[in-house]
Amino acid sequence: MQSIKDKLNLDQLPQHVAIIMDGNGRWAKSRGEKRTFGHKNAIKAVREVVNACNEINIPYLTLYTFSSENWNRPAEEVSGLMDILALALGREVPQLLKDGVRLHFVG
Repeated sequence: MQSIKDKLNLDQLPQHVAIIMDGNGRWAKSRGEKRTFGHKNAIKAVREVVNACNEINIPYLTLYTFSSENWNRPAEEVSGLMDILALALGREVPQLLKDGVRLHFVG
């Protein structure tokens, strides 16, 4: 399998990539699943993006994961999102720190 480094011109990469995490619930519903299924699957996508940025030396990655509008969602979904976030951070942060990733939380 060709690595991401082989596919890109590394001299033309941005220094900062920002991603708005949107559409996970719609993605799940389109597959006949609950919205939380999409939110849980976003963890894998985030891990892949973080690893790719680390591999190709993009120093800054911003993930916009929860907007103020999200508080208007059903309480069960908001609670589920917070649970998923706590689970993902607990599982992923130790490896991220080993990989030299610095985390900053804003908001």
